[in-house]
Amino acid sequence: MASAIDTKESLIDTWKLSNRVTIYLVERLPDPLWEVKVPGYPRKTIRMVCGHLHNTRRMWIKTAGRKFELPVPEQVDRYHVTQAELIEALQRSSELMVQLLRRGFEYGKSLPEFSLDVVHFLAYMVAHEAHHRGQIVTAARQLGHPLPEEVTYGLWKWSKRRKELPG
Repeated sequence: MASAIDTKESLIDTWKLSNRVTIYLVERLPDPLWEVKVPGYPRKTIRMVCGHLHNTRRMWIKTAGRKFELPVPEQVDRYHVTQAELIEALQRSSELMVQLLRRGFEYGKSLPEFSLDVVHFLAYMVAHEAHHRGQIVTAARQLGHPLPEEVTYGLWKWSKRRKELPG
């Protein structure tokens, strides 16, 4: 007989997988693209968009996690962060997001500073990161640095990305 799905753990796994997809993209961005300005946003580079992902997580960990006394990760400098530094920061902030999700499930109400429950918060965060991943892929194409199909299709191969997760 098949076991029942543990919904909370499945949702937490969904966050971990979304984080893996984000890191997969950052790992595969060619160095020259890191400094390029995003079309339509003359003061933003690809580096800045990528750094924004971690810093947004940090902001939510700080505000929604305050009630749960979660530690707040350091902000990254969106003007100078390296890909390796950002990947490390994304891994740290993802671990804290998992803690925030777990605490949110235990709390059982809307998350502090977020008007909806933890499942909606998770959907909000996954959608936010997916939006910026798409922005990065589109910008690369527009700037004459299209990412290889292996990378762009790899963003959608969640089963494959899931196998890359630890444990």
